[in-house]
Amino acid sequence: MQLLHLVMGGRVKNPQSLEFEDLTKIDLVGVYGTYAEAEEAWRSHAQRTVDDAEMKYVIVHLHKLLEPKLPGE
Repeated sequence: MQLLHLVMGGRVKNPQSLEFEDLTKIDLVGVYGTYAEAEEAWRSHAQRTVDDAEMKYVIVHLHKLLEPKLPGE
């Protein structure tokens, strides 16, 4: 089974939350087939905005949304 990971980010209303200020300005970095690839992309983008507490990048496990119960779980 293919595992898909979405990397995205944007400005959040509160640095301790994941509520984005403006959904039209979300930075969709890309979709990756392994967590390692997604983490590399996430790290690259997150480090560019490390001094801006209101910018947040995340990894979304798309495969968990598409198939919540994987075989063997």
